[in-house]
Amino acid sequence: GNIYWTDHGFNLIEVARLNGSFRYVIISQGLDQPRSIAVHPEKGYLFWTEWGQTPCIGRAHLDGSEKVVLVSLGIAWPNGISIDYEENKLYWCDARTDKIERIDLESGGTREIVLSGSNVDMFSVAVFGAYIYWSDR
Repeated sequence: GNIYWTDHGFNLIEVARLNGSFRYVIISQGLDQPRSIAVHPEKGYLFWTEWGQTPCIGRAHLDGSEKVVLVSLGIAWPNGISIDYEENKLYWCDARTDKIERIDLESGGTREIVLSGSNVDMFSVAVFGAYIYWSDR
């Protein structure tokens, strides 16, 4: 198994084996303050959120190839990200807009607001079965 992580100080996404060996950078170009990451091993996808000059949600293959932006409008501080494996949906929370939203993880389409609060400052989101969990500060 592998573990993936973001380094927003250096604008990188890296991977290593669970024991820390074979560490290498898989994405180093075009990232601006990556925050959170989610992996879909079955489909071979990696998803991440970015806070930089142009906040976005991105997707690439597990080796970093075929990088695409799925969402770039209507987001400000996308924090947590989570995959609904049964419904093929990608969820994220935004600390600035106080929303949890979702899209189709293949096409990036069918964007929906799942939860909208006020002054919630959402930090992370997780989806399991029919339930959505989130944390805020």
